[in-house]
Formats: sequence, structure tokens, C-alpha cells
Amino acid sequence: MIPYINTPFDYVAGLLGSATDELKMIFLFLLSYPLAGVLKRLPDKKPWTKNVFIISIAVFYLVGLFDLWSGLATIVFDAAGTYLIAKYVQGQYMPWIGFTFLMGHMSISHLYRQIANNPDAVDITGAQMVMIMKLSSFCWNVYDGRQDPAILNADQKERMVVDLPAPLDFAGFVAFFPSIMIGPAFDYVDYHRWLNTTMFDLPPGTDPLKAPPTRKKRKIPRSATPAMWKMATGLLWIFTFLQLSAYFNTSTVLGDKFKNMGFLWRIVHIHMLNLVTRMKYYGAWSLTDGACTLAGIGYKGVDPNTGKPNWDRLINVRPFGVELAQNSHAYLGNWNCNTNHWLRNYMYLRVTPRGQKPGFRASMATFVTSAFWHGFYPGYYLTFLLASFIQNVAKNARRLLRPFFLHPTTGAPLPRKRYYDIFTWLVTQMTFAFCTSPFILLTIHDSMLVWRRVYFYVPIGVALCSLFLASPGKAWLSKKAKTYGAGGKPQLARTDSTESLAGATLGVPSEPGKEFDEMVDAVMAEVEKQRKTKGSKGGAEGAELRKQVTAKLENELPGFKKEL
Repeated sequence: MIPYINTPFDYVAGLLGSATDELKMIFLFLLSYPLAGVLKRLPDKKPWTKNVFIISIAVFYLVGLFDLWSGLATIVFDAAGTYLIAKYVQGQYMPWIGFTFLMGHMSISHLYRQIANNPDAVDITGAQMVMIMKLSSFCWNVYDGRQDPAILNADQKERMVVDLPAPLDFAGFVAFFPSIMIGPAFDYVDYHRWLNTTMFDLPPGTDPLKAPPTRKKRKIPRSATPAMWKMATGLLWIFTFLQLSAYFNTSTVLGDKFKNMGFLWRIVHIHMLNLVTRMKYYGAWSLTDGACTLAGIGYKGVDPNTGKPNWDRLINVRPFGVELAQNSHAYLGNWNCNTNHWLRNYMYLRVTPRGQKPGFRASMATFVTSAFWHGFYPGYYLTFLLASFIQNVAKNARRLLRPFFLHPTTGAPLPRKRYYDIFTWLVTQMTFAFCTSPFILLTIHDSMLVWRRVYFYVPIGVALCSLFLASPGKAWLSKKAKTYGAGGKPQLARTDSTESLAGATLGVPSEPGKEFDEMVDAVMAEVEKQRKTKGSKGGAEGAELRKQVTAKLENELPGFKKEL
């Protein structure tokens, strides 16, 4: 660490009543803007200078600002290990070996952080979580580069790495300083195209006069204005967080004052606790997104509607998409977008055999990966498990209720749909205020204490709705909905609330009941396969076999099926 660098931060932290490391992190985000401006101006024809500059600033951040020598060693170890695995390991297991290596190492870091139990201190786990996404994706991209392009989908073809990058280019990709601490993450192909400026080539047939404006002979379009807007937005979120966090924090909901509030005020309070906590992330991710925009790597081409550059390539969160969400898929899908992309493309779709649809195995693998990636605090798992049942109820409720608020012939929203929208927004926000509180409180004791003080209103509501879905009432309401829409049979559009985000929403299963049935089917298929392979005869078959498998799984997972 640079001598005396903590002195001004300690002084300001004392005045504001905040943590020194938090102020240093905000300073790091802001410092990335002028440094990104310098990076953007380095010669395009000398990409090595950009790599050296990026690596130097990343080392300064880790060691000069935060004295994270062990953190620097962690990043180097993960990066070097991944590069060697990608280079020397051949075959279909290479990406899984890389993934296991990275997740195993990060799990150790998570345990050390949990043992230290100092949430205000900056350690390497945040940066390492970003590295997991970048490096495990890199392994898959290299693997795809070794395959026949005919068997790859469009996204895999676009992101495959045919030739292993030079070590200096790879190090620049790993150390990209505007996003090294908290993201956003991106694939190597994005960095490579940014480095050689092919990212900014106009699509074939585009009028050169419609090219985004640049300065001098640089190919990177002007990006100062959108970057400054993102910086201003990020600072506003952080300022609001600092103002409100004194009133809405964990100490308050765990204290006697919260216990003595009225029930409705307690619900409002835990909603505000979650909202204020999210503001910190909104601010931090907006600031890093703005620095990436200023450097140019956030470029997403020219918007065909406006003709202006689109700088949303690396957007990590859509705050208003979260705060105005009317269903669970939209809520989770607008949060931590890059993690959703990583889980979907490099876990959910990768564990599925080619030519088959993702099922129980894909959902469970994604769920476990997301949980382990976040860490080992019990509160994380309370949130994930409850969210999976919320998803199931929310999806069925939408299918059963929404048709009554649409015109039966055209499918257009009726005037009364505004009340449906308000109601579903309120239910979604209040539900996730309860559900995500353990993500902030972290421990079983604190989470249960707060849940008990609001009378477990979400688990009780989910249980009652699940009972209804398991009763004849579901069939009756479904029949009513179909009869109501029988005239024109309007189809619901595929939006954030439907299957379009399957496997993407932070690994939270959308239909646990359906996935339990898929698990039974998978076990039955394996039993039949083994029976045919070994040539054995006798024993239960068909419906009787399914009954025995289901009973066995319910015994192994007590209470699981009942909760569905």
C-alpha cells in the first residue's frame, strides 16, 4: 500500500460515519474515469501499450490502494491456471476442469471471508467472483473454437476463441481495471475486438455517413457524454444510499424499535432496507459501467431506431426494471444481468446433451452453481430456496389470472388491467422484500428473527397458493380462463415473465414441481437403461416403477414434494 494513502480516507470516513474501504472503493470507481480516458487515447496500432497500462493500473488498485498482495496472488494464480488448462488440456472435459479449479479456489476465499466476518472491509472475493465468470467463459470459448462450427449455435460461434491469445493480451483481459473489482464481466472476444478496434467496424452495407462521430483518427466513437450520465446516475444512487442507510439498516430491523412497529410499517421497513441496500449496487455498477463506456468497451453498435451509438453492451443492472417489476422473472432478470448471461450460456445450456431440451439436471446444476458462486452464508440459501417456490406460484398465477384482464378476442389490455398491474407490482415488491432480506442479514438467527417479526407472511402465502394449485380449484380456474379467451384465443407474448429467461434468473428454478417430475423421469430412464444393458428381467415397470421411484425420492428429500 502507498504510505499514508489511508489518511484522507480515514478523515472523511470519520466525518461521514462510513467505512474507510467503502470510500476508497468509490474513489477507485471515480479514478477509473480519467484513467479510462487515457486508455482510450493510447495508440490503436500499439495494443501492447493498452495491455501494459491496464495491468499497471490493476496492480495499483489491488496493492497501492488496498494492500491486497494476497488478492493479487489469487488473481494471478487463477488466470495462470486457467490459461494453462485451456492450452494443454484437450477434450470435452477441459471447460469442466477449468470450472472446478476456479470454483474450488473461490470457495476457499469465501470461507476465509466468512470466518473473518468483516463485511465493511474490501477483500478479493468480489474481484474473484468476476474472474470466475470471465475465466470459466474463456475455457468454454476455447473449447468451442476447437469444435466443428456446424454444431455450435449462433452465440457460441460469435464468442469462440480459435487461436489461444498471447499471454499479454490475456493478462489485459483479466486485469481490465474499470471492472476488475465488481464487474461487469465480459467474454474474451469482446476484449479482443475492443483491443484491435474491430468492435467499431460498421456492418456491411451501412452508410459511412451514419458512422458514430470520433475524434481525430481514433476508431472508438465519442463516449464522454453517455459515460458522464452513467457516472452522475451512479453518484446519485450512492448519495441516496448514504443518506438513507442511517435509517434503514440491519441494526434497525434487529432492534426493539422495529419489533414495536405496526405490522404494515414493518413490511414497509424491510422493503426500504432492501431498496436502500440495492441502491449501493445500483450506484457501484452504474459507475463501473460508465468507466467501461468511456474506455469504449461498452459499445454495442448503432441503434437502428435512433442512429446513435448504443453503449449498453456491459450493463449489469436495470434499476427501474427491478423496482417496477410485476413478476418474479422480471425482478430477477433485471438484476445482475451479466451473471444471468453467464449462468444461462455457460452452465444451464452446457450441462444439457446436444439436441435435448434443458431439464431438471440443467436447472439443478445452475441453481447449485449460483449458490456456491455467491458464497456460504446461510441467508443466501434461504433466499434461493424460497425464491424457487415464489417463481412457481408466480408463473401459475400469471397464467390463471392475467387472461381475465385482456380482451377475449384481441388480447389487448382492458381498462381494468391497470389494477392488475398495480396489484402484481405491489405483491412482487413486498414478496421479494421478505425473500431477499436473508441475503442482507446473512445468518439463520437474524433472518428468522426478522421473518418471525413479520409473521412469515410470504411462506404462508406461498403455501396457501401452492395448496390451491394442487387442488381442483386450479383446473376450475384454468377452464374459466380458457373459456373466457375462447373467442380469439389470445396468446401471451414471451416476455421477461415467461420462458424467455429460463435458466437465466440467477439459477432460481422457475417450476420446482415440474423439475421434480423431470427428476423422476430421469431416474426411471436410467433404471430402464441399466436394465437393458445388463439384460435383467422382472421387477416393477411403467407406472409401478414411477410410483416406487417417487416414493424413494420423497424419502430421500423429506418434505420436498409436499412443499411443491
